[in-house]
Amino acid sequence: MRVRLALAATALLAAAAAPLAHAGGADGRTADPAARHANFLTVDSAGLLGADGSVTLSGTYRCLDDSAGPVFVSSTLRQQDRSVGIGGTRAVCDGLLRTWTNTAVVKEPAYQPGEAGVEATLMQLTPQGDLGLPTPGFLAMEDARVTLN
Repeated sequence: MRVRLALAATALLAAAAAPLAHAGGADGRTADPAARHANFLTVDSAGLLGADGSVTLSGTYRCLDDSAGPVFVSSTLRQQDRSVGIGGTRAVCDGLLRTWTNTAVVKEPAYQPGEAGVEATLMQLTPQGDLGLPTPGFLAMEDARVTLN
């Protein structure tokens, strides 16, 4: 329950992190060899709409170190005037290129096939202060256009 609450709070804070850059291009590649060892995140160009109202988004990520706290890939789907968080995936931070997939069932009004926006965030929750309450640290962020099918 605490993790879900922290993810929900972090999704709200993600909009404030817009100035943050990620280390790779839209496809995760970069001309800088040193950046291949940095955290980065991508969003696939297509999302899947299920008959049950489910939405599935995916992409790739790389993160280097989760020793300070758990790392998650969160995603928010925007279409017209609607915005909904679509799941959160626990990341494995071992420096390898990995895939992420987030799925959520979205009730009425459902998303429609066509163009939409996705904001994905690679974030780490680290305990702060005497109580050890987790605060988000943004490792990478990607804002992408997708086609929902």
